[in-house]
Amino acid sequence: MSSPMQLLLAMAVGGAIGWQWSSRRQARRRSRSRPLPGAPQELPAAQLRRWVDEMPQGWLVIAPDQTIASLNPRAEKLLGLEQSLALLGQPISVLEPSDEVAHLIDLAREKGTTQRGSWPVAGDTLELLLLAGSGGWVGALLQGRNPLRAQLEQQEQWVSDVAHELKTPITALMVVGDSLAARAEGQGSVLVARLQRELRRLQLLVSDLLDLSRLENTPLAEANRQGAVDPREVIGRVWTTLDPLARERGVGLELSPSLGMALMAATDPERLHQAVLNLLDNALRYSPDGSVIQVAISQRDRWCQISVRDHGPGLSEIDQERLFQRFYRGDPSRAKGPRTGSGLGLSIVQQIALSQGGMVRAGNHPEGGAVLELLLPRA
Repeated sequence: MSSPMQLLLAMAVGGAIGWQWSSRRQARRRSRSRPLPGAPQELPAAQLRRWVDEMPQGWLVIAPDQTIASLNPRAEKLLGLEQSLALLGQPISVLEPSDEVAHLIDLAREKGTTQRGSWPVAGDTLELLLLAGSGGWVGALLQGRNPLRAQLEQQEQWVSDVAHELKTPITALMVVGDSLAARAEGQGSVLVARLQRELRRLQLLVSDLLDLSRLENTPLAEANRQGAVDPREVIGRVWTTLDPLARERGVGLELSPSLGMALMAATDPERLHQAVLNLLDNALRYSPDGSVIQVAISQRDRWCQISVRDHGPGLSEIDQERLFQRFYRGDPSRAKGPRTGSGLGLSIVQQIALSQGGMVRAGNHPEGGAVLELLLPRA
C-alpha cells in the first residue's frame, strides 16, 4: 500500500486502529493463560478505501513535497473539482489555498500537531482540520459548514448591513427635520414634531440593531475585557441620565449594596453601563407614578448579582418566556411610561451578559412587581 493511502486510511479509521491495537495487547496478555484460536485478520485495503470514499467528509492527503497525493470524492465536490485524477502529483497550490491555509499546512508539518482553520472556496467557507503524519505527510479533513448556522450568520450579517446603510439617510432626514422645525408654524409644527419623533425612533432602532449585531459577532475572548468595576458607581451614573424622566413621574431609586461593602464585578465597564441603563429604563417604563425602583447588589457564590425590581403589574407567563427575544413587547396596558424603546433593549442586556461570562433572568417578586437579575463574575 502506498504511503499516501496509509495516511489517508490512518486518518479515517484512527479510532478503530487504536481500538484494534488495544485489543491486540489485551489478547497477548490473555494468551499467557489460554491459547488463541487464530491470528487476527487484517482488514482488506480495498474495503478501507471504499469506506473512505463514502465518507461525508472530504479527505485530502498532501505529500512532503507539497503535492496532492490522494483525495476522496467528497473532497472533490467540496473543492469544486471536476478532474481530480489529473491533480494527483500536482502542487497543492493548484487548489489556490489561502495564505492562512498554506500557513496551517506548514505548521502541521513542522510542529507535528493538529491545526484547525477554514478554507474559503468559491464564495463558501469549509471547516478544515489538518492532521500531521510522519515524514512530512499531512492529511486534511474538509467539511461544509452547518447549513443552519451559515444561514443564521448570513441573516445576522444582512441585518447588520441594512442597519449600517440606514444610518446615513436617517441622519440626513434628522437634519432636514431640524431645519423644518425652525421654520414651521401652527399645524405644520405639529407634523414636524411627529416626524422628528419617528426619526428618533428609527435612529434608536438602527443603533440598537448595530450594537446587537456587534455583540453577537464578537468572540468571547475579545468581548470580555474584564476589569474590577463597582456596580454602585455605574448605577449612579446611569440614574443621573434617567433622573429627569423619573422626576416627571415621581419615580425614585433605592439602592442597597450588600452589607454596606462594595462588590466588584469582573466586567467591561462600558458594557455594564449599557446593560444597567437598559434594565433601569425598562423598570422605569413599567413603574407606577410615585413608586420606587429598588436595585440590590449582592454576592451569590462566584457571582455579583444586580437585581432591579419595579412595582408594576409584574410579568405574565408569556412575558417570562419571551422577554429577551428581539422586538418582543408585552401587554401595552402594563406600561406606565411612554413606549419609546426599540424592542431590543433586553435582548442587548442578555447578549452583554453572555459576552461577559454571565447571565440574566427575569421573574416576579413575591410582594409584586417584576425582578430582573443580572449576574456577572465577581472580581
